[in-house]
Amino acid sequence: MSRVDGLSRPLSPRARLIWLALLLLVLLAAFWPTVAGMVEIWTRSETFTHGFLVLPAVLFMIWRERAGLRGVVLRGEPLALLAIAAGGLVWLLARLTEVAVIEQLALVGLSWALVGLMLGRAMLWRLAFPLAFLLFAVPMGEGLIYPLMEFTAAFTVNLLRLTGIPVFWDGTFFSIPSGDWSVVEGCSGVRYLIASLFLGVIYAYLSYRSPWRRLAFIVLAAVVPLLANGLRAYLIVIIAHLSDMRLAVGVDHLIYGWVFFGLVMFVLFLIGGLWREPPRAEPEMPTVSSAAGRRSARRRGGHALPALGLALLLAWPALAADLERPRETQPLALAPLAAPAGWTTGAAFTEWRPTYLGASTTLEQVFVRDAEPVGFYLAAYVGEGGELVNSQNVLVAQKHPRWKMPQQAPRREDLAGGSLGLIESRVRTPEQTLLVWHWYWIDGAHLANDYLAKLHEALALLQGRGRHEAGVVIYTPLGLDPQAARARLRALAESLRPALDALLDAPSRPAAGVHDGRE
Repeated sequence: MSRVDGLSRPLSPRARLIWLALLLLVLLAAFWPTVAGMVEIWTRSETFTHGFLVLPAVLFMIWRERAGLRGVVLRGEPLALLAIAAGGLVWLLARLTEVAVIEQLALVGLSWALVGLMLGRAMLWRLAFPLAFLLFAVPMGEGLIYPLMEFTAAFTVNLLRLTGIPVFWDGTFFSIPSGDWSVVEGCSGVRYLIASLFLGVIYAYLSYRSPWRRLAFIVLAAVVPLLANGLRAYLIVIIAHLSDMRLAVGVDHLIYGWVFFGLVMFVLFLIGGLWREPPRAEPEMPTVSSAAGRRSARRRGGHALPALGLALLLAWPALAADLERPRETQPLALAPLAAPAGWTTGAAFTEWRPTYLGASTTLEQVFVRDAEPVGFYLAAYVGEGGELVNSQNVLVAQKHPRWKMPQQAPRREDLAGGSLGLIESRVRTPEQTLLVWHWYWIDGAHLANDYLAKLHEALALLQGRGRHEAGVVIYTPLGLDPQAARARLRALAESLRPALDALLDAPSRPAAGVHDGRE
């Protein structure tokens, strides 16, 4: 028998499972930095400790379906190669731009593609629920923290007002006669939401057969903890208010929260038990011994398909290693910008500064027009080192002793140089309130969306241009007229944009006789 015949000879079910086990082991080994990143977060974060239980839960779910799985015809699926290519590309882009969540989601997607490659679409569909449960291994949900903080604050304030307690409300901060309160990350309810969804999905899988009942309970498991967290926050404020701020303001604050959450989950499962369904009797299914099954397996059999899958799987980490090699970059020196026409330079008017960790260099100036100051802050990132789009780069730290940020929202401004997307924020102390605009400059593009910023960064890296980006911040005293403050920011952004582009774009163009690190 020729070598080609050996590669195309149909695989037995046992050989398919061996190939699948090999491919999954290669996936874990070749993409180990991604796996290690997930495990590290499970270890240090109480929010994601459940990650250690995901794989055992998935194996239990598959074992529970064993009777129905025996009759599924196993066959190779060539289209899964496209899924491996797409998943690998997404992983590569996320790896280059250090978006851990997308990187880890792509890893889970690659595991699904490998199952489809070796066992076929029928088996992939049969295992859809257990395989989808693997998503709980990915530590995600941080993007929900600020919206949930706003929801919890609004929920609590409205209940306080219904109770008859006067409230002064400013974003995630509010004051009542007995004291001041703020909704911080720990009170956002994201931990409740993730824990409730994890337990709710398991309960729905074990208790229901109907996909609609499962979906309805999962939706309920998502909605109930959000409402319960708002009610918990309200009760904590009420207890503290009625006890003259002696109760529910320390450790007992957290104890009340988890005890309350346990009670809510008990009631949720109790209600869910009213619609439980008995286990489904598995129908007789055609087996691989049928003639049709053998013919289909023969058409899609052989070692060539998994060998191609293995080669395609290994290509992405190899490409990432090549693109992540340190490259020579020009040193970056930011010269102060000249004051635009109608503006003069001025002195600092606030102690506030944004936080940009690991910046290659920073530039800070103040411009004045009609006796009104506007601050300008630039944090540039060139070459290896820090990361611009990072959750730790913030305008105000969550627990800053003085500065607070009660409001933040996206905004779009039409300037002479074109439309500009940005984020508008309000930061304050008791003595001063600032209106702040900030956005990203990445490889020549002005962006405000984190995901678009990461995409532009990835495209620049794939094209060999390296990391070349900056965070741009302008700010001014808010005063009593927000529109006047916005007009000052708009005028400066419009005046500085051409000079800013020229300043930041200069290092990306190699100087004569200077090697830029590209072949």
